[in-house]
Amino acid sequence: MTPRPWLVIDAVSHTARVGAGALWAEVVAEAAKVGLAPLNGSNPTVGVSGYTLGGGLSPTLGRSHGYAADHVRSLEVVTADGELRHVDPESEPELFWALRGGKGNFAVVTALEFDLFPVPRLYGGALYFPGERMADVLQAWADWHPGTPETMVSSFAVLRLPPLPELPEPLRGAFSVSLRFAYNGTAEDGERMVAPLRTVAPAILDTVRDMPYSEVASIHNEPTEPLPYYERGIMLREFPAEAQEKLIELVGPESDTTMWIAELRALGGAWDREPAVPNAVATRGLPYSLLGVEVGPLSQENQLKKSVAALLEGMRPWQSDRRLVNNLAPEEAFDAAAIYGPERYERLAAVKSTYDPGNMFRVNHNVVPAD
Repeated sequence: MTPRPWLVIDAVSHTARVGAGALWAEVVAEAAKVGLAPLNGSNPTVGVSGYTLGGGLSPTLGRSHGYAADHVRSLEVVTADGELRHVDPESEPELFWALRGGKGNFAVVTALEFDLFPVPRLYGGALYFPGERMADVLQAWADWHPGTPETMVSSFAVLRLPPLPELPEPLRGAFSVSLRFAYNGTAEDGERMVAPLRTVAPAILDTVRDMPYSEVASIHNEPTEPLPYYERGIMLREFPAEAQEKLIELVGPESDTTMWIAELRALGGAWDREPAVPNAVATRGLPYSLLGVEVGPLSQENQLKKSVAALLEGMRPWQSDRRLVNNLAPEEAFDAAAIYGPERYERLAAVKSTYDPGNMFRVNHNVVPAD
């Protein structure tokens, strides 16, 4: 096996140390060899560094362990003055706070060390139903998920997928809705919990099963080859019956949307709790994340943006100003003060004035150095 000096798994301390270019697929595979798991994202091709610095909303273990940023132990960075710095709670406490959630505003991250968890297996997968049954499936899930333990992560998705040969036959060119699950517990308990949702409507595909953690990318089954896509996300303060009805109106069977994916992820649990060493993540206490994804060539850019905007604008009555920075489109990055909230933004601006007073790192959701 080829040595990977930029990816080191420590089975004793339950940590990983990775270089800035590492992908989640690589970390998941290496950690799984010793029965450990990271707080990875849904797509195995996503980069570890940017995902983690933006918060990191893991759809597998996040509800019981929090954001990926909560479990960073240290970072190696190059700041605007050209200095290589080791950053941890003791050496650079304010920079350590700001980097975890502040993403690309303060330094170039060359390596990071973070916690892994002893999770060799999960009960997970997805239930797919005909899109015409969206109202039934959405209501059943919305009633069900608040009563589940923190070890159960779930989401609801509306899918309008193209007839691609790599997709499972029942989903090719189909309009469907999906419930995604990741349960860190016994398969027996997981099956018992999911059982009521299997009776809501006839499933066109059921992939929920006991699986090794190395196969968790199959839960969302997202594309791993490059695609021209556009996405935006918001956080919701609540999701009452009126919001359910509006979502059905916007992307349901009677709508004229072309959106590939609209996903509503239930949060709560450890996502709401400050970690032992607090950080700049701004979205604690918000119970839902809503993401819209469109796919198409650059020639269709305006239409793709309008499609996603129609979804998010329609859900505005339940939207929070605070955002998960990993789900921002470039044109949304102009108002970091609203994204983080005034108190957190003021602290970020003070850190910026110390480590990047000239605002070198500005092509982002920019935090401007404090005067």
